[in-house]
Amino acid sequence: MGGYIAKRLLSAIPVLMGITVIVFSIMALIPGDPATAILGSYATPENVAELNRDLGLDRPAPVRYFIWLGNMLQGDFGRSFSLNRPVIDEVLDRFSATLVLAGTSFVLCALLGILAGVVSAARQYGLADKAITFAVLLGISIPSFFLGMMMILFFAVRLQWLPVSGMYAIYGGGGLVDLLRHLAMPAIALSVVATGVIARLSRSAMLEVLRQDFIRTARAKGVGERRVIWRHALRAAMVSIIPVLGIQAGFVLSGAVYIEIVFQWPGVGRMLVDAILTRDILLVQGGVVFVAACYVMFNIAVDVAQSLLDPRIRT
Repeated sequence: MGGYIAKRLLSAIPVLMGITVIVFSIMALIPGDPATAILGSYATPENVAELNRDLGLDRPAPVRYFIWLGNMLQGDFGRSFSLNRPVIDEVLDRFSATLVLAGTSFVLCALLGILAGVVSAARQYGLADKAITFAVLLGISIPSFFLGMMMILFFAVRLQWLPVSGMYAIYGGGGLVDLLRHLAMPAIALSVVATGVIARLSRSAMLEVLRQDFIRTARAKGVGERRVIWRHALRAAMVSIIPVLGIQAGFVLSGAVYIEIVFQWPGVGRMLVDAILTRDILLVQGGVVFVAACYVMFNIAVDVAQSLLDPRIRT
């Protein structure tokens, strides 16, 4: 197992290097002069030239990339000029909020998706299967940001049950109950599509397992149907379901960007949008690389979990 984990970690290095190249190239190809955008009305030729020197923007792109990469490998992601603080500090502060939102959404979609898939497969062509299939297709078809806006309109504006935006109330907030009330709508809106995908693929995986010989043998021995499904079939199906969970975790993490905008959630997604608008290059680059690195590490953890269920994967 240790060798397998080491091999997966080594394979992540070129992926992360490729991410840094892509992120840096995209930011370098954005039209316009960053120094001019930063200075705004104070953008005189002298001020622009001085800021370009301070930011290192007067150097060739390959030189800037390797300087940025070398600093980042030492833990220095640069300093945000718009916030006047280290990039890594701002990213870590914002990532905690994104982790709360994305983590809650992922737990919801994983539990509900697997539960729906198992029930649908166990009641194939029955009323429960048809109802779940209809709900899944409906959920997959609705964009998360549109669902979020409709939820705000109905639950926050019309019924006034839940707060419209933010992570805590401006006045008198800060407790767990306050957090859960603010978290309910964005977490549900973000998890709906992923729940549908996981449910469909879980159903397919369960149907395939339920047709195998060891399931028929268990039933012939008199094992209860509930135990056959939840203990034997689901465990075997998880080998196929776990990779889907890894993919949907990336979807949830990337989808948090526009959900954070809709609900004004103070996470990395909202930070990146603000940084792009202000042309805060180092903050954008550092935020994207950090989130991408977290996603790569999560996928490695998913591969390790899958290998524990099916040791043949390690070979």
